[in-house]
Amino acid sequence: MELTGRLAVITGAGSGIGRALAESFAAEGARVVAADLDGESAEQTAAAIRSGGGQSLGIRADAGVTADIEALTTTDFGPVDIYVANAGIIGSPGLGTDEQWDSILDINLRSHVRAAQVLVPQWLSRGGGYFVSVASAAGLLSQIGAAGYAVTKHAAVGFAEWLAITYGDDGVGVSCVCPLGVATPLLDAVRASEDPDSAAGAASIVQSGEVLSAQDVATATVGAVKADRFLVLPHPQVLDMYRHKGSDYDRWIAGMRRYQRSLRAGR
Repeated sequence: MELTGRLAVITGAGSGIGRALAESFAAEGARVVAADLDGESAEQTAAAIRSGGGQSLGIRADAGVTADIEALTTTDFGPVDIYVANAGIIGSPGLGTDEQWDSILDINLRSHVRAAQVLVPQWLSRGGGYFVSVASAAGLLSQIGAAGYAVTKHAAVGFAEWLAITYGDDGVGVSCVCPLGVATPLLDAVRASEDPDSAAGAASIVQSGEVLSAQDVATATVGAVKADRFLVLPHPQVLDMYRHKGSDYDRWIAGMRRYQRSLRAGR
């Protein structure tokens, strides 16, 4: 896909991976709608893009609310070509409560579904569009310490697969981004937690591979969109981990249990 002149909407664009994605798409010549629940941060991202000569709007939006998604697709910039479902939360440690599950499902999964419900009909009528799901390596492997995060990231990967299978022949491209540790405010919050499950989860993230910059992830993502490539692995070793998991599921689960015990003992 040629990005020059395209309109890209990025959720969670106020910081971290979202901000890096917004800046990277703009650097490729795309017009960018930077959306975030923190409207001031969204505008800061947009202002940085404009100061570099790009075109960008900063909009406060809740990525899990259909009305806000619709507002992002009806700006003066025109119809959306690329939608990047990046907004996400780590959620609560352990099993969580019903309310906590509702919250993480809304942001990490239903926001993707609702965006597709709004955009796919438009893209089918126009002959194409592109959906980027920013998931996690936790969606291919798992996440020690946080059930909600592990489950919703698996679901996000599954939904991205379904979109690619169902609408790929109709001109809808899909990329699914699955990094390990990335230096973002989300990772900082997990590492600062005193909860033992969160501490074990943070240790597993940091120990699993190099903690990349948000820009590293954005660069890999933009490259995948241009190449129309589904699976985006900023940490290439995730593919070997995934193959190992699939080759012997019981052995993999036993290994993850051992690893969790070692993390808890270290704590």
